[in-house]
Amino acid sequence: MKIDRALPHWPQVAAEIRRRIEDGAYRAGERLPGTVALAAEFDVSQSTATRALARLRADGLVYVVSGRGYYVADRSLSAEE
Repeated sequence: MKIDRALPHWPQVAAEIRRRIEDGAYRAGERLPGTVALAAEFDVSQSTATRALARLRADGLVYVVSGRGYYVADRSLSAEE
């Protein structure tokens, strides 16, 4: 995915990760690439990658395991609650 430099970067990164989750490229319980790897992949700053993941966390798509990283949330569990 190519980032449109004329638009804010973090929403674009978040949208691409969301798409990958919804398409099954990242599965429930799977650890996501770290912020350094995401920043390198999308050619953005690490803080931009962190902000994108924070948005996905707020949306309930990912969760954090302290000291381990970000993981894809199991959305079927939240749908049952």
